[in-house]
Amino acid sequence: MYSTVNENIRLPLPPKTEPNIIVAIILGVIYGAILGTTEYYLEKQFFRKRSLGITFLLKTLVSLVTLIALFSLIRFVLFDKVILPTVLKGQSPLNEQSWKYMFLLFLVYYLLMTLVITFITLVNKKYGPGVLLPLLMGKYRQHREEERIFMFMDLKSSTTIAEELGHLRYSGFIRDSFMDINQVVTSYNAEIYQYVGDEMVLSWRIAEGKDNLACIRFYFACNNQFQQRADYYNHHYAKVPFFKAGLHMCKITAVEIGEIKRDIAYHGDPISTAARIQSLCNSYDKSLLLSKPFTEHEAFQHSFHSVSLGIISLKGRQQPVELISVEGMIKG
Repeated sequence: MYSTVNENIRLPLPPKTEPNIIVAIILGVIYGAILGTTEYYLEKQFFRKRSLGITFLLKTLVSLVTLIALFSLIRFVLFDKVILPTVLKGQSPLNEQSWKYMFLLFLVYYLLMTLVITFITLVNKKYGPGVLLPLLMGKYRQHREEERIFMFMDLKSSTTIAEELGHLRYSGFIRDSFMDINQVVTSYNAEIYQYVGDEMVLSWRIAEGKDNLACIRFYFACNNQFQQRADYYNHHYAKVPFFKAGLHMCKITAVEIGEIKRDIAYHGDPISTAARIQSLCNSYDKSLLLSKPFTEHEAFQHSFHSVSLGIISLKGRQQPVELISVEGMIKG
């Protein structure tokens, strides 16, 4: 293979690197822009309810068409207009067979990079962004202590909604609700820890969650997302989802568990406490409850309307917790 390619492709060492750099930048920008744009809009609008097989085939087709278009751009436009007159001084060392071998090289490179990118994407979707490198390095093989924020989000009036919609439409209602929450997860640095029935558990590293109080703003961003899609929900389900939530932060233990199905598990106070805080939303008729430490952030009083519910004893916890109800955001 190498000797055949060498016989057909004999490129002289270019006297100037600027044209090659320009061509590489143009191709990189075009390829990235096309795939990034199609991935973003197709993922949000088209792939949401498609099977994994259909999604994979369509993404592969889009990428392959893009690759062929870019190779044609190289051969019939950039090579003739940029490389040939500036680098090769009008003397082309490439024949028809050379271009065929070059296309095969492009195709092999594309397939390898697709495998790498797909692997990274699947790991990010499974564990969340930023977890791949720690997993490869075995960071969670042994339990380790971390500081994290946990939020439990639970669909309000879920039993009543399930009875009204029936189990099939209710399942679709939950699926669409979770998909809409997923649309704002990345913008607020949230990590999805678990889906449990009609409940979602989210997590933040302390620094990311407290940065501009992203963990609290995330909740209101989810409500905004539901309101923007209110026409869709009213048309299909005659109701718009509304979630109640509980927030708590403290030290936890993280460890990689399982053999047949691996996962990263968190154990400790924040999870159980956040769950119990969320369970009190119905008792106090509140939508978002959190523990006192969040109010110590300098931006809290200027960003949110809040009410203290006093010091509450939580089931299974020795130390009582002062609960704060966040009533809304301060518009400024």
